[in-house]
Amino acid sequence: MNAGAAEDKSIGGNLWKIAEADERAVERLAQQLKLPYLAARILHLRGVSSEEAENFLEPKLQNLMPDPFVLKDMEKAAKRIARAVVEKQKIAIIGDYDVDGATSSSVLRLFLEACGNVPEVHIPERDEGYGPSMKAVDDFDAWGAELLITSDCGTTAFEPLEYAGEKGMDVVVLDHHEAETKLPKVYALVNPKRLDEENDYPYLKYLAAVGVVFMTVAAVNRELREQGYFGADHPEPNLLQWLDLVALGTVCDVVPLKGLNRAYVRQGLKIMGRRQNPGLTALIAKSGINDAPTAFHLGYVLGPRINACGRVGDSSMGSRLLCCGNDYQAQLLADKLNEYNVERKDIENYVLLAAMEILEGTPQAYPIAFVYGKDWHQGVIGIVAGKLKERYNQPAFVMSVEADEVKGSARSIPQVDLGALIIAAKEKGLITKGGGHTMAAGFSLTEDKLEEFRAFVGNYVIERIGGEALTPVVEIDAALDVGGATLELAEALEKLEPYGAGNPEPRLVLKNVMISKASLVGIGHVRCVLVSKNGASIKGMAFRVGDNDIGHTMLNARGEVFDVAGVLRRDTWGGRNSVQFLIDDIRKC
Repeated sequence: MNAGAAEDKSIGGNLWKIAEADERAVERLAQQLKLPYLAARILHLRGVSSEEAENFLEPKLQNLMPDPFVLKDMEKAAKRIARAVVEKQKIAIIGDYDVDGATSSSVLRLFLEACGNVPEVHIPERDEGYGPSMKAVDDFDAWGAELLITSDCGTTAFEPLEYAGEKGMDVVVLDHHEAETKLPKVYALVNPKRLDEENDYPYLKYLAAVGVVFMTVAAVNRELREQGYFGADHPEPNLLQWLDLVALGTVCDVVPLKGLNRAYVRQGLKIMGRRQNPGLTALIAKSGINDAPTAFHLGYVLGPRINACGRVGDSSMGSRLLCCGNDYQAQLLADKLNEYNVERKDIENYVLLAAMEILEGTPQAYPIAFVYGKDWHQGVIGIVAGKLKERYNQPAFVMSVEADEVKGSARSIPQVDLGALIIAAKEKGLITKGGGHTMAAGFSLTEDKLEEFRAFVGNYVIERIGGEALTPVVEIDAALDVGGATLELAEALEKLEPYGAGNPEPRLVLKNVMISKASLVGIGHVRCVLVSKNGASIKGMAFRVGDNDIGHTMLNARGEVFDVAGVLRRDTWGGRNSVQFLIDDIRKC
């Protein structure tokens, strides 16, 4: 297929790629697992063998969580934290201002409090920067901290953590960010992405920080039990009660939902459904979630509200909400987070429009979206980078130029590893600090290095994808007849949840259908009925397409035949139990 051929593109401007599968293997899987053919095909395409299917379909902690001591330094970390609990030492925690940082620091704090030790938690504000700072270390030193634990940060914080050591604190790092060959001089550093880590459990590399923290509290809990710490004065806590926070941080950090992460999220959603955490319960109510929460709710409804406080408000508020034990106080915090989220959307829209004006008003020398502005709120640049990446299908770098430094955030496409790019830029002295994952990163640099950094990034990307803009590809798992889009199939596909990174919701294509009764509903959504040649029909809905080519084509369809790509879901609105097709893209047959 010629990627540049206009006739190959959909109405949405994409190329469609229908996945190829070993049909015999799919048939065997369907028979062995007693699944519908299409559900078995999705499992096969996700690389799940018949031997792995049980752990995929019914992920359980006892099957997927190994002995925590398999991770380097975990034994040292667990014994040191346990000693601090037993000896009632002062424990300080430094987290991060995103959802993974809020949940990981909260799980650690709630566990320590349940063991009788009340730690001091510091979540840095955006202007303080990511990770540990000298000021935070000084503040903890003045408080008398004997043990400093970092969660979701610390792997590359050489200077502040070594400074903490000089102040007499033992430092334990619990992190999951990309590591360098050199590690900071600390008491223990637990990170599945350490370059010297064993590969016996490869799925541990997918853990979010909150997943690493949960393994750590399990190890500490075992140490305390073996030392006889638990009893009438200190009842042993039920660790499973915090899996709702583990699920929230795991989904919101967009790590692959494979292996242990699937168990965290599947079991955590069950805990969340019981509404045991006052803070989460208040936020769920404020968000208007009436049904049992799903991974979608975590990533797109709850997560953005917790993130908002770190973007435009008080960074510690998310962690305070998750640790709140008072229903009234939880309601006040949830209300404030909702207000911050509304404010965040307004600021984000301003920066996004300004960035698009720059990119579309000036010829770009490289296949990247590289923009910066002096009045751009640094709290929204990560979201804007993500939207620019989606819009242009290019790695996006968005920066806020402050008085003393430039703070940036980046989002990538699969062909470009941002974690490696940021490390390379740091080694060349182009940025002062930075870190991240394959698809997302944060960094800082001085203003005089901006254009040099642009050239470095541009050439780095060209080496990997060439100089031409890439046409975005819509990956499709299977073709389906309208008559086959049944409630039974939708229920079978629900068995493959949770969906997210590494296990996307199956995208299907309904072939040769007519778009009937199309109308605008809500703010820019198009509702319709999709009808096959033999008369079978299904309700269809395309969100936020009223002002683009997809929406215009749907609203003006007059008997033409289309292929329609999207996802099949149950429709439970208003007590219904039927099916609907959520439309992502269309193309003329």
